[in-house]
Amino acid sequence: MFALAEKFLPGAGLGGYALSPEGRFVFQRGKGARLWDVEGREYIDYVCGAGALIAGHAHPAVTAAVREQAALGGHMFGVLNETAIRLAERLVCDIPCAEKVLYATTGSEATAYAMRLARASTGREKIIKFEGAYHGNHDYALVSTFPRSVGNYPYGRADTGGQPLGVRESIVVAPYNDLATTTRLAEEQREDLAGIIVEPVQRIVRGEEDFLAGLRALCDRLGCLLLFDEVVTGFRLAYGGAHAALGITPDLASFGKVVGGSGPLAAVVGRAEVIDLADPGRKGETDAVYVNGTLHGNPMAARMTLAVLDILQPRGVLEDLDKLTADFCVEAQKIFDRHSVSARALCVGSMWQFLFTDKVPRSYADILASDMGSARRLDEALLREGHYVLPGVRRFFSIAHGQAEAEETLTALDGICHKLF
Repeated sequence: MFALAEKFLPGAGLGGYALSPEGRFVFQRGKGARLWDVEGREYIDYVCGAGALIAGHAHPAVTAAVREQAALGGHMFGVLNETAIRLAERLVCDIPCAEKVLYATTGSEATAYAMRLARASTGREKIIKFEGAYHGNHDYALVSTFPRSVGNYPYGRADTGGQPLGVRESIVVAPYNDLATTTRLAEEQREDLAGIIVEPVQRIVRGEEDFLAGLRALCDRLGCLLLFDEVVTGFRLAYGGAHAALGITPDLASFGKVVGGSGPLAAVVGRAEVIDLADPGRKGETDAVYVNGTLHGNPMAARMTLAVLDILQPRGVLEDLDKLTADFCVEAQKIFDRHSVSARALCVGSMWQFLFTDKVPRSYADILASDMGSARRLDEALLREGHYVLPGVRRFFSIAHGQAEAEETLTALDGICHKLF
C-alpha cells in the first residue's frame, strides 16, 4: 500500500497530514468508535473524520439513509432535488441565525462564499481573521493560520506557495480573544472592512463571551458583517451551533462536517437579504454573487445529514457527549499530576487535546508557546498504542464512544507517562 501511495500521491498523503515513516498505517474500515488498518490492527478513533463523524462510523441510521437515497439516485445537478429542500427547511428551523441556506460542498467553500457575500453586501473588500484560525484551504483563508511567530498585524504571513499578494493584502489579522486590538485594527480599516470571520472555538481555545459579543457590537457600529465559522462547532458544541448556546447572532454562519453527515455537503446560512445575493436569477447584476458546484445540495449527503440531526436532536445526547469528554479530561489530568507531567488535559464540549503548558490558552500565541515537542512525543506514543490522534491537532469524542473507550485510552496514557516522563 505504501509503495503505491508513494508512487501516485504527493508525499504518500491525502492532504495536509503525514505520519512519520516508521509509524504509518493504512485504514481499511471503521465501525462505531473504532478503525482497523489493512494489517488488522485496531484503533480507537479520536480524529472522527476531522469532527464530521459525530455519530461514529457506519451508524445504522446513517447507513440506512445512504442505501435509501442510493436507490433513488445519488446525484442530481442543475435543478432542485427534494432532499436538499427538506434539509434547508430543517436547517432554518434548527439554526438561530438562519433565514435562508446557501449550499456548498466543503467547509472551505462555505467560508469562501461567506467572505464573498460579505464583500458583495457591503461593497468593501477587507476581512478580519484571527491569528491561528483555520477557515479552510482557499487563498483567503491561508493567512497566518500556522505562523511560526506571532504578532504579524495587520497583514499576516502566507501559509502556502502560489498565493497572490493581493489576496493576502485583503485579509487583516488580529489576535484571538483580544477585543481591544481587534477594535483598533477594525477602526483603522473601517472604510474598507467588509466583515470579521471568527470561530467560536479556535483550535482548543474557547472564544470568551465578552470577546464574541464585542465583535457583534463592533460589526454593528462599523456597518460590516459578523461571520461565524461553525464548520467544526456547528451541531457539536450545541444543537444548532455554538451561537445557539452563546445567544450571539452572526450575520452569516458557515457549517460543514456534522452538516454533511460526513458526506460532500456544507452550507452558509444567515440573513435572507445577504444570502439572496446568490439568487441565480440575479446573475449579471453588479452585486450578484456567483455560487455553483457540481455537488452543491447533493441529495446523498443531505439525506445523511438529516439522519445525523435526528440522532443528535433528542434532549441529553450532546450533553452526555460533553460529560464523557469532561470526565475523561479530569481523569487524564489526574494521571499527568500523578506522574508530575506538566501537561493540561483541555476540552471544550466534546473537543479535547493535551497541551504542555502552565496556563489555559487564550490565543494561538499561548499554544505556540507551549512545549509542542513533548506533546508530539505523547501523541505519537498514543498512536503506537492504538489510539488514533493526529499529533498536535485537536481531537473529538463521538456518540459511539463510551466509558470503555475512555478507560482504555486512560490506561494507555498512564503507561505512556510512566515510560516517557
